[in-house]
Amino acid sequence: MLGAAAFLIAVLLSSCEEGKEHIAPAIHDRDSVSMMTSYGVNTLISDSGVIKYRIVAERWDVNTVRQPNRWTFIKGIFLEQFDEQFHVQLYVQADTAWYYNQQNLWELRGRVRVKNMEGLIFTSEELFWDGYTHELYSHCLSRLVTPERTLQGTYFRSDERMTRYTVSNSKGSFDKSDMEDDGATPADTVQTDTAVVPQVPVRQAARPRAASTVTTQKP
Repeated sequence: MLGAAAFLIAVLLSSCEEGKEHIAPAIHDRDSVSMMTSYGVNTLISDSGVIKYRIVAERWDVNTVRQPNRWTFIKGIFLEQFDEQFHVQLYVQADTAWYYNQQNLWELRGRVRVKNMEGLIFTSEELFWDGYTHELYSHCLSRLVTPERTLQGTYFRSDERMTRYTVSNSKGSFDKSDMEDDGATPADTVQTDTAVVPQVPVRQAARPRAASTVTTQKP
């Protein structure tokens, strides 16, 4: 009888051990998890009570824990910028975008495209938008097309409405009037830091072509 009781207790203990619940360790990297995710976004963003932007996105992730805290648009973004009278000043598109709240900085990646009301079209794989300095800049190959000219270069900087801009290491086509200095204050400045020098035979003398700086003025 005693032996049967001991055997029964051993079986019960074995059953308890086999049924032990396995619990995974806690996740400590909570900063990698979005605090809020929204789908099918079409919203207006205000600054100091004034509506400044419209954002349209398939997905919008907000993370206020990760440093720096950020908004993430991993499925692309379409953005409109308004003036004080709620008139559209700028259109912006990108495959992926991040907005860093503390720096007031937009980082746009992928097929970035910007168009302003003067007809300028900007395309690149990278664009930063600094809300404190009110400037746009890129360190990637960028292309600008306006009704008067076409430019491209590996460095770009402009005001946030793209009415005054600088392109460095550039090449492009210009109107003849763009090359003439009339003494007026330039509206747009295009800096050409490099020039292509054609190769010539060693025995033939050739004058090197120096880099030039071209100042352009909007009509």
